[in-house]
Amino acid sequence: MRNKPGFTGGRNIAMKVPPHLYDATIRFYRDVAGLPVIEHLAPSVVFEFGASRLWIDSVDGLSQAEVWLELNTDNVAAAASALQASGVVRRDEIEALPEGFEGFWISSPASIIHLVCRDTDTG
Repeated sequence: MRNKPGFTGGRNIAMKVPPHLYDATIRFYRDVAGLPVIEHLAPSVVFEFGASRLWIDSVDGLSQAEVWLELNTDNVAAAASALQASGVVRRDEIEALPEGFEGFWISSPASIIHLVCRDTDTG
């Protein structure tokens, strides 16, 4: 019998923003919405967003903002196999992950980018 991976929504939401909208977007979440800034890691600012973390990233070459989501799994290798068998498109070319990081990028049928990874908050 095949080992089916478990999936849960991750804590991280990334908003990829064109540079010309970046400062206004930061001001909106910080000054208008009043969300607490967790950290500033240029070119990203991370906000507390309820139980999640909202990363606002400045990305050259975008014409409009994109939202990327994190999808945690208990078994990254089994997740990769199950997603491939289901016809899910891998998108590892869109952003390099740190060496040794256990995860990969996919696109949902609605073209939403997801980082599939082991939940680093629980070990």
